[in-house]
Amino acid sequence: MNDIITISEQAKAHTLQPANNQNQQTLKGSVTLQGVGLHTGKQVTMTMKPANPGFGIRFQRVDLPDQPIVKADCDYVVDTSRGTTIEYNGARVNTVEHTLSALVGLGVDNALIELDGPEVPILDGSAREFMEAIESVGIEEQEAKRIVYSIDSNIHYYDPVKNVDMLAIPSAEYMITTMIDFNSPVLGTQHASLKNISEFRDEIGPCRTFCFLHELEYLLDNNLIKGGDVSNAIVVVDKVVSAEELERLAKVFNKQKIEVKQEGILNNIQLRFTNEPARHKLLDVVGDLALVGHPIKAHIIASRPGHATNVEFAKKIKQYIKKNKHLSGVPHYDPNQPAIYDISQIAKKLPHRYPFLLVDKIIELSDNHVVGIKNVTFNEQFFQGHFPGNPVMPGVLQIEALAQTGGILAMNNISDPENYDTYFLKIDKVRFKQVVRPGDTLILKLDLLSPIRRGICEMRAAAYVGNKLATEAELVAQIIRKDKK
Repeated sequence: MNDIITISEQAKAHTLQPANNQNQQTLKGSVTLQGVGLHTGKQVTMTMKPANPGFGIRFQRVDLPDQPIVKADCDYVVDTSRGTTIEYNGARVNTVEHTLSALVGLGVDNALIELDGPEVPILDGSAREFMEAIESVGIEEQEAKRIVYSIDSNIHYYDPVKNVDMLAIPSAEYMITTMIDFNSPVLGTQHASLKNISEFRDEIGPCRTFCFLHELEYLLDNNLIKGGDVSNAIVVVDKVVSAEELERLAKVFNKQKIEVKQEGILNNIQLRFTNEPARHKLLDVVGDLALVGHPIKAHIIASRPGHATNVEFAKKIKQYIKKNKHLSGVPHYDPNQPAIYDISQIAKKLPHRYPFLLVDKIIELSDNHVVGIKNVTFNEQFFQGHFPGNPVMPGVLQIEALAQTGGILAMNNISDPENYDTYFLKIDKVRFKQVVRPGDTLILKLDLLSPIRRGICEMRAAAYVGNKLATEAELVAQIIRKDKK
């Protein structure tokens, strides 16, 4: 079924895709939304504001004494029964997951969210209106670098009671796959996937929350969804409904008439996607995993996810990051992915030839960073004389491999790189952490320390074998035209 979402003209003017840039981002200005809380039924005004680098996402209860702030963190989750609720120092905020998913989906790292009530407004039950609000003021890039944590090994969580299975596997991108199966003839088994966070805005963000009619009846009977409405949730009818029950529901929701479509959706609600429930579950995963507190690179595979298991999984990922913080800068190398530059293309850009061409391929390249690969084999000519019987790659050649990779970065923005060469000016803060031997694959990463000016290129360099740092240094090089040497 086609998407039936429309976006306001103001929002269209600022439509943004989440940046794959290396810097943190915040809002360009403040924006306010108003609505009712799904569970509390209380009217609330919510204002999203810019925040400094490193601030993260935090909620502030401006209606309480001293206006306490609650950080969006899985360690502060206190309830997951009907959404995700966080609390700190007596301040509680209900139903944070849709707002968090909107911020993550649009690449916002830092924001302060003010609330004059206990719950984030439900709006239409999706992340759409939160995203439109963010787009109406725009997103601003900040000076600080964004730290993204790579998952180096599988992280698994299984709940045998709820039969929920969640897995994070290493990936070069943040990807999510969800599957739901409620033994419902109406929904059936549904899948949804997010291959890149740039897809979130259009493919996942507009998808509304859902529940089954028997759940709705229980919640209504126990006064647990005071702000509920058939316009902010998809209600799946999984049983025969009497005319009396439909009349009761119409009175509860202040509707003249409530109907059931043949496919089992209450009140003739038109789905925005045929698998909208599965997509909304994916939306919830994005929002709940934002409580890890750090952007991650991993492929998340979630079978029958829910808020409780999402949060427990977020805690496992957070624990992993604490134990492996040294891995935060390690690039992920997938040999199955095509190279940006292969060896023949590198040879056209660098003047080096055998035996001094020491980078085999480039797998990442932007205006301020580059990642190259050097496959170390026993056939390297230097192993004949360097520690015979105990072959070790000379540290000076590791630095040279890094320098050549940095040369690709330095000349990336030059239209005629074949007319330039790069030369060392300085090597500083060199440290050799572990030996490199035949059979190792060196992952060579360089980041600009400052913009290139007057041909001077300052770079932070690191060489890894797997997830272990082998060599690090700061390199300064100069780009010089060949006809001006």
